[in-house]
Amino acid sequence: MAYRSLFTVLTDTKFVAPVLEQGIALATSQDAHLDVLCMGVDRTQTGYYYAGANAMVLQETITRAQEEAKAVDSAVRARLGNADIRWGTDMGVAQLADLGRHVAAHARFSDLVILPQPYGEKHGAELEPAMESALFEGKVPVLVLPDGKPALTAPKNISIAWNESNEAMAAVRAALPFLQAAENVRVVVIDPPTHGPNRSDPGGLLSQYLARQGVKAEIDVLSKTMPRVSDVLLRHADDTNADLIVMGAYGHSRFREAILGGATRYMLEQTDLPVLMAH
Repeated sequence: MAYRSLFTVLTDTKFVAPVLEQGIALATSQDAHLDVLCMGVDRTQTGYYYAGANAMVLQETITRAQEEAKAVDSAVRARLGNADIRWGTDMGVAQLADLGRHVAAHARFSDLVILPQPYGEKHGAELEPAMESALFEGKVPVLVLPDGKPALTAPKNISIAWNESNEAMAAVRAALPFLQAAENVRVVVIDPPTHGPNRSDPGGLLSQYLARQGVKAEIDVLSKTMPRVSDVLLRHADDTNADLIVMGAYGHSRFREAILGGATRYMLEQTDLPVLMAH
């Protein structure tokens, strides 16, 4: 099993280098094709223009977005032109509210989407809907890259955040090419339920499934000794020198995640490790 079709969407030139380095590294190791969507985004939401705004104002925002798309496309072509991989680019312009439709239409034909961390200083508002549209509308796993980290090719130490959810299982299946090549895989279970069919062997069925896929995994059962599950996961990942975290995305409703936070959002805000997510 391997990733044969990789995809990313870029909306800002400052993310071109790190995202493409990751894409090139994976395309090389997986013998994959890398597709890049270069988007200019009109970040002025529809209806937010001041009263009396005329067509010139609207055209100015579109022109600015087109220029941004061309700048991203030029940077992408300059880098990929020197890469020994199969690649392709597409370019477009969209309003922020409509960005997800374009991303999902491309992402659904890929095996893995590579995106920058959606939260952080000078990270545009478009990064979050781009990630969500790939996960939910495109139904594709996403590899989220934290700022300042080198490209990930073949992670040796992987942590799986396991809570028996469908989302976590989807993430495990999506991560199999990485898991099968890893040296150490840890199934991390935090405060397993005291009632239920798996209470006496938390993570046991997943370990069995992984073994049948050629993955030898250890099970670490942890207590929630910190306020957030993401804090416990990140501390454990640091203690075990993890290169990659695999987890399900948005176990609660997306509305609850947005209002209350949740493990997904906190993880994406705080992580300094690549995270592979699926829903």
